[in-house]
Amino acid sequence: MRIANAAGRAALLTAEGWTDVERASGGLFPADPQELYERWEDFRHWAATAPPGGDVVPTPATLGPPVPRPRQVLAIGLNYRDHATESGFAVPEHPPVFTKFVSSITGPYGDVTLPDGSVDWEVELVAVIGRRAWQVGREHAWAHVAGLTVGQDISERDKQLSGPVPQFSLGKSHPGFAPLGPYLVTPDEFEDPDDLGLGCAVDGEELQNGRTSSLVFSVPELIARLSAVLPLLPGDVIFTGTPAGVGLGRRPQRFLAEGEELVSYVEGIGEMRHRMVRDRAAAPPLRTRS
Repeated sequence: MRIANAAGRAALLTAEGWTDVERASGGLFPADPQELYERWEDFRHWAATAPPGGDVVPTPATLGPPVPRPRQVLAIGLNYRDHATESGFAVPEHPPVFTKFVSSITGPYGDVTLPDGSVDWEVELVAVIGRRAWQVGREHAWAHVAGLTVGQDISERDKQLSGPVPQFSLGKSHPGFAPLGPYLVTPDEFEDPDDLGLGCAVDGEELQNGRTSSLVFSVPELIARLSAVLPLLPGDVIFTGTPAGVGLGRRPQRFLAEGEELVSYVEGIGEMRHRMVRDRAAAPPLRTRS
């Protein structure tokens, strides 16, 4: 099953095409994509016999994040061995956890405004919770996942690494720094949801290429460890970590620049495209001669 946020309304892909969930269900389910996760099991049963679609045509201009307002955004650092190595750290024994604030979430296409500093890319598989998870064992974890989507953990490294205590959450939470999309895909759609290719490119140059089978802590392991500490709620998202190839780990280092296009993908889900821009309104006015 595939779910999209089409112009702010939940859409379901059927054999005949995309259909508007609220209209097709006669109001049984809401138009708001975020609210679907509160009734995920009921929605899944209805979707299995949903009427044919074809009344919705999602486009890059209308696609928004499939999870627009999660209550909790959890992100995992150093979750690929090669990324830990390029970052100068040992492979962690426990998942390093931080957050990206909800206001940083944006859709799968469009512009990202670059703040001052060194802005880096981090393509990630993102897991979305569909059923409350509290002290869940890894063997039952996939049953609590509504679906998977593509994410970018865009990061301004100067703020992130500033001392005396690093500011991971602030450095990774500028507006637009948490793109999600283009769709939510349920785990049963994949031959093996624990082994998906992912990567990203800047202006056509591939910079990251990995597989989620290389995660230090798999999706089920993350859910087990996180839910041992706090309840995971319907609609929460987990950024599962990024493979090697980020700009900070390159020699020489490389960061995103105005006008560049960042393309991010996960196998079986799709790709996102974002153009880097500068906020001209924030620039000082030009002086003119009188």
